Amino acid sequence: CLYFPYAPQSRLQHRLSELEKPFKAPQSQLSCAPVYAQGVGSTGRGYFKRHPTSDTRSPARAVPARGETDYVYFENSSSNPYLIRRIEELNKTATGNVEAKVVCFYRRRDISNTLIMLADKHAKEIEEESETTIEADLTDKQKHQLKHRELFLSRQYESLPATHIRGKCSVALLNETESVLSYLDKEDTFFYSLVYDPSVKTLLADKGEIRVGPRYQADIPEMLLEGESDEREQSKLEVKVWDPNSPLTDRQIDQFLVVARAVGTFARALDCSSSVRQPSLHMSAAAASRDITLFHAMDTLYRHSYDLSSAISVLVPLGGPVLCRDEMEEWSASEASLFEEALEKYGKDFNDIRQDFLPWKSLTSIIEYYYMWKTTDRYVQQK
Repeated sequence: CLYFPYAPQSRLQHRLSELEKPFKAPQSQLSCAPVYAQGVGSTGRGYFKRHPTSDTRSPARAVPARGETDYVYFENSSSNPYLIRRIEELNKTATGNVEAKVVCFYRRRDISNTLIMLADKHAKEIEEESETTIEADLTDKQKHQLKHRELFLSRQYESLPATHIRGKCSVALLNETESVLSYLDKEDTFFYSLVYDPSVKTLLADKGEIRVGPRYQADIPEMLLEGESDEREQSKLEVKVWDPNSPLTDRQIDQFLVVARAVGTFARALDCSSSVRQPSLHMSAAAASRDITLFHAMDTLYRHSYDLSSAISVLVPLGGPVLCRDEMEEWSASEASLFEEALEKYGKDFNDIRQDFLPWKSLTSIIEYYYMWKTTDRYVQQK
């Protein structure tokens, strides 16, 4: 039997007690839950039956906190295995009840056989690339238990009554350098490596996957001896864009960058769309001072062998001054608001952000904008 003793109040309990008056159950009503699984019994499955004397009014009473994130068991049926969820927040409804907003985890029994085959294939690839083996030297019972410890994360949220919480558990991203026995040896411990989308029935690797193995690591060539020629194809190597040993002094380079900023400000004054985005001279000058302008100026200097007169003539060709814009300047205010809304909903899942909120933007554009947005005051305020 697995007991949940009434230990000192945990962080999860404290959050619940702020919203709901604590309920003290008699000692005789402590829940004793016999464990069962399909074929082989083992602890840590969340496969529990309700004890006849257990009280269901008290949510997650005195279950020790094990980390900053609360993973819990939810009961939705007395005949089904417990649901495993991650609590995002607790809310009190207008009727005085407490509801938990949770992230859904799915078991192997919840997904199709086709996706299970993909999950097993992914596990074999991890086993081939990692130094530790996944299922080598495991008994049939351990392999069976391991399948019941595997979960699939989803981006799906739902609200459940807090009174249906039946205990705490632990869920971790699969550590490819750690033996799977470490998950079997711990009670109420689960792992995941794939993300399941219940709407389109797909499995994807979690964004937190650590890519270790020959498929991802570079092959470092031997160092060339003195006088030995480099036979590598130069077109496939890096491209040099700056020479620190240029004939120009730092002062001359800084003066050229000032000219480039001035040209950028003038170019925005001539551009109609820029006058709408930056209606004031101050805003135009600030936009012209962004990195995209400086990178263009330094690249121009390098391509013209650090000849200042030649480089300046390229900044202001016959057709008018060169206007350089980055993603921060290209996006409209409404697009920026959509991005912030999408980021709040999906996090850094840029594929979903593009699909549901900004389909007219390229993935490269969205990612570039994200890292520029992180440098703004709006990001600091929201953080």
